[in-house]
Amino acid sequence: MMQTLHKILQDSGRQAALQLDVDREVVEAAAAYMSDEQNGIGFLYSGWCQAALPHRRLADHKGWQLESDQVCLIIEPGMRRGSTGEPVPVGVPYGSRARLILIYLQSEAIRTNSRDIELGKSLRSWMGKMNIPIGGKNLQIVRDQMERISRSRLSFEVKRGNTLGLTNQNIMDSAVFMDPSTEGEGETYMHMARLSEGFFDGLRRHPVPLDEAAIRALSNNSMALDIYSWLAYRLHSLNKPTSITWHGLKAQFGLNFGQLKNFKARFLPNLHLALAVYPAAKVVEQDDGKGIVLYPGHPPVGKRTISLKS
Repeated sequence: MMQTLHKILQDSGRQAALQLDVDREVVEAAAAYMSDEQNGIGFLYSGWCQAALPHRRLADHKGWQLESDQVCLIIEPGMRRGSTGEPVPVGVPYGSRARLILIYLQSEAIRTNSRDIELGKSLRSWMGKMNIPIGGKNLQIVRDQMERISRSRLSFEVKRGNTLGLTNQNIMDSAVFMDPSTEGEGETYMHMARLSEGFFDGLRRHPVPLDEAAIRALSNNSMALDIYSWLAYRLHSLNKPTSITWHGLKAQFGLNFGQLKNFKARFLPNLHLALAVYPAAKVVEQDDGKGIVLYPGHPPVGKRTISLKS
């Protein structure tokens, strides 16, 4: 169905595609992607493509653990100075804004080959490119997620054959915060950040390129961003069709869902959104209903071979 959608968008345009038996949100995402001419590239550490942040806010004192076939991610919330003399937990990062900030940090680190990342105007500009204006409620959300990211601590456990590698690290070694009393309109609260050496080294050794047009089209949807990043990491490394069970998918993408049927009802629309902005990807449901099948494919970043008819 996705091949048909992309072909109709290419040949006949958006209005014709809306006549298909496809969710309107999927059509709009595909149309936005195919009409995007900015051609930017983002980067994400491969570990984040296999185990991601929570979608919703957890209690500030709670940590987060997520496991996939090869990776286990544990995030511990950081602490800030409390007004009563006791430190206060700030909580782990979550949601689509935290994911966008992490993509920005890692993309800038790869682009400049530096651990030192300018925030402020540069982050505002990039978030604007992702269709996220920095102001009002969005500004407060971005500030909150930046503090959570700056103070949290990660553990990545990676399985390779019979070995298990463990890496403990902060995302940031240091950060320069703005004095709230001197912040200007639209300021993003944090001025500069220095990625930790371990985090930066892992990113340089294992970067996964992402299409910024796809990120832009999915910028408000954390699960669709996770699925897209996972497919970007996984598909080009396959040499044969590979089945993934629903239970395996739920463990990776739907930890907070109680029943499997509820997870499937949420996962499938988000999978379709991810596929809408990744035309080279082929993923189908298994005939026996036990999961999905991933097919080998090209990575998402490369020469754009399709465009949207005006």
